[in-house]
Amino acid sequence: MFPTESDQSHLKGGKQIRCVIADDHTLLRQGVRRLLEEAPDFAVVGEAADASEALKQVLEYRPDVILLDISMPGMSSFEAARLIEEHCSGTRIVYLTMHEDQEYVLQALRSGASGYLLKDTPAPLLLQALRDIHQGGRWLSPRVLGRLPGDVVDGSNAARVRPNRTTLTPREREVMKLLAEGHSVRQAAGRLGVSVKTVEAHKFNLMRKLDIHNKAQLVTAAIRKKIVSPPVPM
Repeated sequence: MFPTESDQSHLKGGKQIRCVIADDHTLLRQGVRRLLEEAPDFAVVGEAADASEALKQVLEYRPDVILLDISMPGMSSFEAARLIEEHCSGTRIVYLTMHEDQEYVLQALRSGASGYLLKDTPAPLLLQALRDIHQGGRWLSPRVLGRLPGDVVDGSNAARVRPNRTTLTPREREVMKLLAEGHSVRQAAGRLGVSVKTVEAHKFNLMRKLDIHNKAQLVTAAIRKKIVSPPVPM
């Protein structure tokens, strides 16, 4: 199948938009890959089933765009995105996810995302969004855009978010809950199915963000953030 004149208009001097797809569902990765590879202006240079592998592939291949799921095992996708933003700023980060929660969207934007698209996005719109993002634009799915406070939205398909360094990622909240409940780092790692080193990294990040220095302060902060319930008086 030869590209049409309309298809060819997307190409910049013959250069394709190089993408990495990160999702722990193999069928979804394959479906997105097929969609992109059927468009003449896209090339898929890598796939990953978790955020850690996605980070490795971005650092190795330096793609133009990474499509990143949120709910993957191991390293937090938000943490991977921050590292991508820090070490490979030329790669545009696009979350492709099922999550519509406001907190996830805000975390994604704070981590450096240029797009937040839901997995039910129609294929033509997904391709259009990725092309616009590659050109420097920013995209949010309409349902997601409608859930954001008015003071963080700037334009019909773009969003800006004031930094909030005290907001924890979903994985940091999970780690905080387990530690505040009395679990050791090793026990928390076992429950979450990640390495001890990963839990220690999340613990370090959340304690740095909240400026806490011991177990008692961690428990107090977890209660204040309603991550755990306060003890019932005897």
